[in-house]
Amino acid sequence: MTSTSSPATGTATACYVYGIVLERTAAEAHPDRLRGVADTGGQVTSVRHRGIAAVVSDIPTDRPLGRPDDLRAHARVLDTLAAGFDPVLPFRFGAVLRDSQAVVDELLEPYHDDFLGALESLADRAQYSLRARYELDTVLPEVLEEVPEARRLREEVQGLSEEAGYDRRIRLGEIVSEAVARKRELDAREIERVLAPLATAAAFTETTTAEGLADAAFLVERRRSEAFEAAAEELAGRWYGRVRLRLLGPLAAYDFAPELMGGSDGPDVADGPEGEG
Repeated sequence: MTSTSSPATGTATACYVYGIVLERTAAEAHPDRLRGVADTGGQVTSVRHRGIAAVVSDIPTDRPLGRPDDLRAHARVLDTLAAGFDPVLPFRFGAVLRDSQAVVDELLEPYHDDFLGALESLADRAQYSLRARYELDTVLPEVLEEVPEARRLREEVQGLSEEAGYDRRIRLGEIVSEAVARKRELDAREIERVLAPLATAAAFTETTTAEGLADAAFLVERRRSEAFEAAAEELAGRWYGRVRLRLLGPLAAYDFAPELMGGSDGPDVADGPEGEG
C-alpha cells in the first residue's frame, strides 16, 4: 500500500474508512468533532463525491490496528452519526485506502449507485441490538418444576459419589439442556412477537452459551423508536429476575448492511457490531 505523509509530522499516513453517509449528513452531523482510531485519535472528516461521502480519518501506517480502543473508536464514530437516524452504511473494522483520492477512485465512484441505494433504504432508520441472557438460578428451578424426570434424577444423585451417579448425572444434564433449548425457542419467539412488528426488519443470531437466550438486531424507523424502546422495557420488566435484557441503540445498521448492498463482492461492509463494550 502506498502512503502519504502528514505535513505536520512527516509521518506516513493512510486513509481509514468508517463507512458511507449522504453528503448532507457529512455536512450537518459534523464528524470533524469526533476522534478516530489509532493512538493519535486523528480528526474524523469526510471525502464527498456526487451526493455521498466516506467518513474517514488519517492514520499512521507504522501503527498496527486492532487494539480494543481502535474497535471502540470505530463503533463510536459510526453510532454517533447514526444516533440521529441519519442513514449510515458501516464498514467492517480495518478498511484502509492510500489517500482521499483513492477513496473516490476505488470506492465512491465505482460503487456510487450501490451506496446511494443502500443509504436511501436506511433513511430515518437505525439499528437496535438486543442481548438476552437467562438468569440460570431462576430458569433451572423452572426446569426441575416442569420436568418430573429431571426432578427425580436430581434427587437420586444427591449424596451419590461421582462414579456411582455418573450415568444419571449425564442423563440429568441432557434433560436440562433439552428443556432449556425448548424454553429458548419459545422465549425467542416471544421477543420476536413483541418487537418485530415495530421494526422494518429483524435478524436473530444463535447463541452459544448455556445462559444465552437470543442476540437480535432490529431495523427501526425513527417514528417508531419510542414505541420500540417502550416495548423492550415492558418485556424486560415482565421477565425481571428471569432474563437479563440489554438494548443498545440507535446504532449504525451493522447487521443489515450486507443485504442492503446485495451481498456482492464489493466493499467490506459490516455484518455485525464491532467494538461493543
